[in-house]
This record gives sequence, C-alpha cells and structure tokens, in this order.
Amino acid sequence: MLLYENTKLALNSLRTNKLRSYLTLLGIAIGLFSIILVMTAISAIQSSFESVFSEIGTNNFIVQKYPAVRMGDDRGRYRNRKDLTIEEGEKLKQQTTLPLYVGIYMGSGGKVIKYGSEKTNPNVTVIGQNLDAIYSNVLEVEEGRMYNRTDIELARPVAVIGAAIADILFSKQNPIGKTIKIDDQNVTVIGVFKKRGDIMGQSRDNFISIPLTLYKRFYGDHLHSAQYIITSRSKDLIDKTADEVIGALRTIRKNAPGKENDFELITNDQLVQQFNDITKYFKIGAFVIAIIALVASGVGIMNIMLVSVTERTREIGIRKALGARSLIIRVQFLVEAIVLSLVGGAIGITLGVIGGNVVAGLLGMPVHIPVDWIIIGLTITSFVGILFGVYPAVKASNLDPIEALRYE
Repeated sequence: MLLYENTKLALNSLRTNKLRSYLTLLGIAIGLFSIILVMTAISAIQSSFESVFSEIGTNNFIVQKYPAVRMGDDRGRYRNRKDLTIEEGEKLKQQTTLPLYVGIYMGSGGKVIKYGSEKTNPNVTVIGQNLDAIYSNVLEVEEGRMYNRTDIELARPVAVIGAAIADILFSKQNPIGKTIKIDDQNVTVIGVFKKRGDIMGQSRDNFISIPLTLYKRFYGDHLHSAQYIITSRSKDLIDKTADEVIGALRTIRKNAPGKENDFELITNDQLVQQFNDITKYFKIGAFVIAIIALVASGVGIMNIMLVSVTERTREIGIRKALGARSLIIRVQFLVEAIVLSLVGGAIGITLGVIGGNVVAGLLGMPVHIPVDWIIIGLTITSFVGILFGVYPAVKASNLDPIEALRYE
C-alpha cells in the first residue's frame, strides 16, 4: 500500500513539473534508445545469419580457398593461393575414410538466364554440384526433383532453379520440363528449390544448380576455386574427420611441412563466432553511449529531486510534524526518482525496439524482440534512479520539522 501511494505521489510530481520532468526523461530515453536500437537491430541480423550458418549443418564443414571473413591486407595473401580444383576434391574423396560425404561444388555469378522473351538480371549464380554435395546440402526441392547420379554421370543438361528465378521467368506457368538458356546453352528445368527468402537485402533464391559434370563442360574447372562440403559420420567425429581432411589435402596440394594450410576449414560455430567478433564493437559502442547518457540523466534526476526537496520543504515539515517517520519520507523521494527513471527508460526501450526492427526490416530481417536487453535496460535505469535518488531522499528525510515548517 505504501509503495502504491508513493508511486501515485511520484507520478503527480511528474505531472506538476512537466517541462523539468520531460527534459530529465529525454536524457534517460536517449540513453536506453541508443543501446536498445543497436541491440535489436544486431540481434535480428544475428538471428537471420545464424539461420543461414545453420544450413551448413552440425556434422558438416566447408573447405575453401578464402576464410569466411577477409580483412584489409590479408586479401592479397589469400588471393595468391592456388585455387581448389574438382580433381583435388575427387582425390580427397578417394584418400579419406572418415568423411561420410565429400561434396564438391563450383559457382559462377553474373549470369543472365533466359526463357522465351523473359530474362533475369545479370546477377544469377550458376552452381555445379556432385552427388555428395547434394546429400550434404540442406536445400529442399519444392517442385519436381533434384538431379541424380545418372544425370551427373551423363552430364545431362538439367537444372534445379531457385524460387526467385521461377518467379521471374515462370510467374504464370509451371517451370518443370521447360527449357531455359544459360549462356546460350539449353537446359531443362527439372525442379524448383523451396524459397529461403532474403538477407541483408540480397535474395538467397537467385541461383541455379546443375550437375558438376555439366558445369565443367560449360565453364571448365579453372574459372573459379572449388569448394568442398565435408560431412562427418557423427558430430563426435567431426574433429577427427577435419584432421584427416587437412592431412590428405595438404598432401594432395603439396603443402611443405611446417607451412600453413593454403585453404580454410569453416564450421557453423566459427561463422557464428566471427560474426559475434564483428558485432561486439558495435555493441560496446552503443553501451558506452548509453552509459554516458544515463550518467548525465542521473545527474539530472538528482538535480530535479533536490529542487523538489527544496520546493516541498514545508510539506515535508508538516508530514513529519504529523508523525511521518524519516523512512517514509526517504522511501517517497526514492520511489519518485526510480519512477522518473523507469518512465524514461520505458520510453527509450519502446522507441529502441521499434527503431531497431525498422532497421532490421529495411535489411530484410524478421522482427525481433531482445528480451534480455530489455530486462538489462530496465535494471540499469532502476539502478540509476536508486543511485542518484538516494542523496535527495536522505536530505529530505533528515530535515528538521520545526525548521521545515518555518520555511517560506
């Protein structure tokens, strides 16, 4: 009951001194807004990227020429590495026993796909895969079928297209069995992949998959570096499988003893960790800005409470003369400080969640509510209210009632 009455008194005080209260609330709101905005946007982006990373699979890892993230001066060093080839991937499959599958795939971007008078923009990626890559991949075929062993062995001119390609070329008809052109080569559509959506404004469905043997016939095997997707027989064996793959590939590529690998192994966990390493600086920056704003707001809360104590000196004297204990007065002013802080924090958090999801929406990410950071934000604002409200509350409770009653 005491808390309820004190909360009512606190809200009445805010309404009585609107401008002063609003300015204090603004500082708190800005502090919480900045951190919640950044955390909401990053959390939404992180959630989307983790769903993409999970497509690698818990039992899979990727071998490729470049690391997942390249920074600054390292680009030249990685560019000078020899490309991974289809032939090396086939040797790797023969010389290892632990992998369940050794998938090989190559890709070439910037392609225009045509069907009759319809054509795509020159931004389609054509991917060639062997049978093991199909088994390792988590891509789902929604219509038709995936190409099979016979299609690969005979290099049949067949393709499975992404949902974005199907929407552009076949918006009003079934694409299965239709003939499309890839670089003026006729290919029959036998399947359509299930739609995966966009990420960071980029479509993940703007690609075509063809048998690796057909890809090799179209483009050769030296246009780009190949990638291998290795499937371990179990999650427990993934480290041993990786060690065997590294040893075999170093031998195949004639890496000198003591020299570093001229290829990269990438797992789902590594991608998540690298993404977190990149985003942590944004989080730290937002947190520092928020702390500075909240400290400034805390000083504002202390000032407004000290002014309030001065303005209400006579009221405090009357209450103490009627028997109000010092503890009651102290709690009243402390609750006012906390309420002032929480109202500003709630405004900042609400605007931050909305703003963060607007940013995420513009980047093609789903709506995300960072519950953990909302709780952290409310905890911080409560702490700010207590920290900067204690001194004014103590000062109010220590007023001498006789002196307070004489105050004009």
